Amino acid sequence: MNQMRTVKCDEPEAKCATGLGVQLDIRDVWSGIARRRSAGGAPKVFLYSHDTYGLGHLRRNLAIAEHLLERTPAFSVRLLTGSPVIGSWRLPERLDVTALPPVVKTGVETYVPRYSTLPFGLVKAYREALILKAVIEDSPDILLVDHAPAGMNGELLSTLAFIRRELPGTQVILGLRDILDSPQTVREIWRQQGIIPLLENLYDRVLVYGCRSVFDVVDGYAIPQHVAEKLSYCGYVSRPPVPRSPKPAAHNPTVLVTAGGGEDGYFLMDAYLKALAVGIKGRVRSRIVTGPLMSAARRSTLDQLAGGDPDIEIIAATMNLPQMLAESDLVVAMGGYNTSVEIIASGKPAIIVPRAAPRAEQRMRAAVLAQMGLVRTVEPGAEVERRLGQAIEEVLAGAPLRGGGHGLDLDGAKRVGDLFEALTKADAKELETVQ
Repeated sequence: MNQMRTVKCDEPEAKCATGLGVQLDIRDVWSGIARRRSAGGAPKVFLYSHDTYGLGHLRRNLAIAEHLLERTPAFSVRLLTGSPVIGSWRLPERLDVTALPPVVKTGVETYVPRYSTLPFGLVKAYREALILKAVIEDSPDILLVDHAPAGMNGELLSTLAFIRRELPGTQVILGLRDILDSPQTVREIWRQQGIIPLLENLYDRVLVYGCRSVFDVVDGYAIPQHVAEKLSYCGYVSRPPVPRSPKPAAHNPTVLVTAGGGEDGYFLMDAYLKALAVGIKGRVRSRIVTGPLMSAARRSTLDQLAGGDPDIEIIAATMNLPQMLAESDLVVAMGGYNTSVEIIASGKPAIIVPRAAPRAEQRMRAAVLAQMGLVRTVEPGAEVERRLGQAIEEVLAGAPLRGGGHGLDLDGAKRVGDLFEALTKADAKELETVQ
């Protein structure tokens, strides 16, 4: 089964059954619109996060959600997420969540259910129905789509078409991190998937979570002028940094090692522990965060490499990376968007070891940040443990490395909130004029 079964509804009272246990009541469309126009309550924002690999999309959306919920006046926020850890993650108060059955990306636009034995087509259809049902029932003022304009494997297309046809007051916005992959790769994927026509016809705005001075997405991804007019840079999205923690004078430096979700971070942890054993063991304390998505077998291997050393702490996950950054003297990490931005915000010295595949994204980001003097980079590959150990030695010995957010705009979440407030106030004035 590759597509959701659809049922034509000839009467307003009819209910469209997807055949997957999700009832779509057409009356909810009109009642949802009426509620939005008459309730006068908090503007409704939906955040879509496909979350098929790692934690990056979830963390970025939660940073935006937290800001929107803390604004005065606050927004009403619902997160549509396929993250496999959403059930155990600490979430902002008052955040509503629609959990989508998790899938995992196995190749370019190829996915499989993460846990279920059901066919992928059936799982995709169920996700698609849940998304459409949520939009119909709540009629959001704004739908912010993270990263994937068509959604996972095109699962958003029916919802986007519905919004354009039936909910003209809903602003549909795409949020993109600046560096997605090599420009050539992004251009080809967008050509194959028809992304430019999608942005032209179904999206009202495109927000870039970055700065043009760091990476120009219009030039890099060959975005035509008529689409580029919808685009604006809002700065990097980061949670607020935690004040630096005071350290006892005689305290050994603390090295934080993190790899985001951890599905592809084993190589970094392995290299760090091997570098530790042959170089700086006994001179640092190590806090290794494997990530909640690293397999139990690989975590067990890391425990064996640590050999019970009391100066090595290995934990599966942290929901408060800014706090751990504040408690550290040096960070060793991969080059994911959220981790990199939160490191820069913390002002802590960092060594980035980007993954080599499947995307060039992390290598590109690490190179840009290194050119700006914000981090040091160690390329993956042969003898990475020796080169990483040498870099750690040099940084701890005081090699020049500038920390802090110099040259980077880190107010992305606030700028998103400012835009949403302006849009919803404008919408409210238009409704008053109509009524």
